[in-house]
Amino acid sequence: MDGHVIYADLNLSGDSGLEISSPPSLPQDICQRPRWHQFALKLSWAGIILLALTVIVLSVSVIFLRQKSSIEKSSVDVQEKRNETTERPSLLECPVDWHPFQGKCLFLSQASNPWNDSLADCSTKESNLLLIQDQEELRCIQKLINNGGILYWIGLNFTLREKNWKWINGSFLKSNVLTIIGDTKENSCAYISRKNIFSENCEAENKWICQKELKLARNKVCPDS
Repeated sequence: MDGHVIYADLNLSGDSGLEISSPPSLPQDICQRPRWHQFALKLSWAGIILLALTVIVLSVSVIFLRQKSSIEKSSVDVQEKRNETTERPSLLECPVDWHPFQGKCLFLSQASNPWNDSLADCSTKESNLLLIQDQEELRCIQKLINNGGILYWIGLNFTLREKNWKWINGSFLKSNVLTIIGDTKENSCAYISRKNIFSENCEAENKWICQKELKLARNKVCPDS
């Protein structure tokens, strides 16, 4: 062996085992979800969105109804206050020359007339001749008569047909209310003095007392100066 060199040819083919191969791909079914699962997921999201919209609509409706109810209640309160202002007077007053008396206004005349003329005069004043309800009211009215000698016609006369004393409102006199001194005959009318009630011919001339309901009035507000 004195220097022999051996040559060898190495042929590397293109498809030798040294070629680097790519990793195998995963099956397609592993990366993709089943179709029913995707449909269920979409349906769930749609249900959530629909529920959210329903809650929003209901909330807005409740707020609107509350506001509407509040507005209607305020409107009713305002209307009631207006009605109270319109229907309820702030004070009660009688016309000039009339005296307030137990929910009524009384007018004591200065002139003298027969009973029928006195009745007509009260009618022109939108009133009636005095009606007396009981003994207590009689005593209070008699206190208004300053002079014992002054006589006043009242709304009571004797009717021959019923043979009874009758008030001008159509009711009959109750015996326990008033005691009338004098005759009870045709064309008899009653008048009141400071102490008693008498029967007198209706053609006699006396003063008279008219009565009317208290006039409803409002507070008068002075305009700004």
